[in-house]
Formats: sequence, C-alpha cells, structure tokens
Amino acid sequence: MTDVLSTLLLRLNWTSVIDILLVSLIFYWVFTLIQGTQAVQLLRGIIVIVVVTVVITNIFQLTAFSWLIRNSLPALLVAIPVVFQPELRRLLERLGRSTGGFLSLRSRETALRQVIEAVAQACSQLSLARHGALIVLERETGLQEIIETGVRLNAEVSRELLLTIFFPNTALHDGAVVIREDRIVAAGCVLPLSATNGGDRHLGTRHRAALGVTESSDAVTVVVSEETGIISIAHNGRMIRRLDERRLVKVLTAFYRAQFEESLPGWLQRLRRSANSK
Repeated sequence: MTDVLSTLLLRLNWTSVIDILLVSLIFYWVFTLIQGTQAVQLLRGIIVIVVVTVVITNIFQLTAFSWLIRNSLPALLVAIPVVFQPELRRLLERLGRSTGGFLSLRSRETALRQVIEAVAQACSQLSLARHGALIVLERETGLQEIIETGVRLNAEVSRELLLTIFFPNTALHDGAVVIREDRIVAAGCVLPLSATNGGDRHLGTRHRAALGVTESSDAVTVVVSEETGIISIAHNGRMIRRLDERRLVKVLTAFYRAQFEESLPGWLQRLRRSANSK
C-alpha cells in the first residue's frame, strides 16, 4: 500500500492537481444543482444499477448478461438527456445567468416582481368574487409531469389572464395553473391530492391538491377558496391561511427571493449581501 501511494505521489504534478480540482468542482456543481429535485432519486437508481451490474459481471463472469449490458449502454446514454431534461435545461439557464452577471440581474428581479404583483392582484379580485383558484409556482423541482396533464399556454403572467382562466364555467377553471419563472406554462393541470389535511379536517379538494404538490416538490401553491374567498399559500406540506393582497405579496417575495439568491453564482451572492449590509 505504501509503495502504491509513493508511486502516485511521484507522478503527481501541478497539472494533475488542477485537473483533479476541475473535475471535482464540476461534479460538486452538478450535485448542487440537482439537490432537492426528483433527479436525485433517478441518479441514485442509476448508480445502484451500475454498481450491481459491475459486481455481478466481475464476480460471476456471466457472458450473456455482460453482452446485454454492453449493448444497452448506447440506449442508456440516449435516455439520460431525455429523463433529466428539466434539470439539464435549468443547469444551462443558470450557466447563462452566471455569465450574464449584472446585465440580467435587474431584469430578472423586475420580472419576478411583476409575477408576484399579478398573482396577488388576481387572487385578491378572485377572493372578492368568490371564484376558486389554484396557482402553482414552480421552483427548483421540475413539474413537467403535472404540466403535461393540462393545456399548454406558454403565456406571459398577467392579472387579466389569471382572472379569465379561473372565471366560473370556463374550460380550464377547475384545474391548476403552473407558472415557471415569468410564464404561465399550462392551465387546467391535475395535481396529486395530499394524504393529510394540513391540520384542518374541513379542507376541500382544491386545498388538498395545493398541499399535495408541495409534499413532493419545493413548489409554492396559492389557493383561493370558492366557498369562503380565503387566500392561502401551501409550501412543504404546510399551509398559511387568511392572507390579504399585501401579506400575499410579502410571503411570495420571501419565497422568490430565497430561490433567486440560491440561483446566483457565489460571487454575486456575496456581493449582494455586502451591498445590503451597508
């Protein structure tokens, strides 16, 4: 063992150290991006399959099984970008934002502020009119499976559009709206129902759906009760109830600010913290 370590140390030079550090940083960056997303479970499954396959083929020398695995690898390489499409898209978007630096910083903050104001104004009017609504704000965890259950819109977020979608007896008013960044991606989406009641036995289907999607993702859901007009926010399987327009803006701003800060590169986070402390 000592001889092996000595040989490795003798072969180690500055180029090798830089090479190892770069590879380590890339893996660390990728793992940080997928942390808290559904890709983590998929990645664990792939790692388990690969480890079990290597162990079985090396120990038992299974010729037919080894042939099957070797010929399945090309298909697996094609399937990985398809399975991880939301995470890869988010990774490239973050890379673009990082290289953009201050050029895109102000425009992104402005866009997020407009989304929050549009959602809050729409929910306030829907509450006064006793029109039920269910709005899902996608964050780090991709909601592509839920989006596919609805009607694709890819429209700009606006108060008027949200009021139109949730007007009673329209085709899409019973489902959920999914917002990704500053776009309404889909409407009429079907959400998974929560197995719990969030501490309230009288919660209806709309509120249970709001809780359900937050139990399996980091999404934030805004729900307006059709019976009482009460505005609520669900996050991480918990619900904040009886919000008015002003409080709704404050809570959504807090959630969006946390997500926005986490998406920035480290040097921009430190710069913003130092600027806010002055």
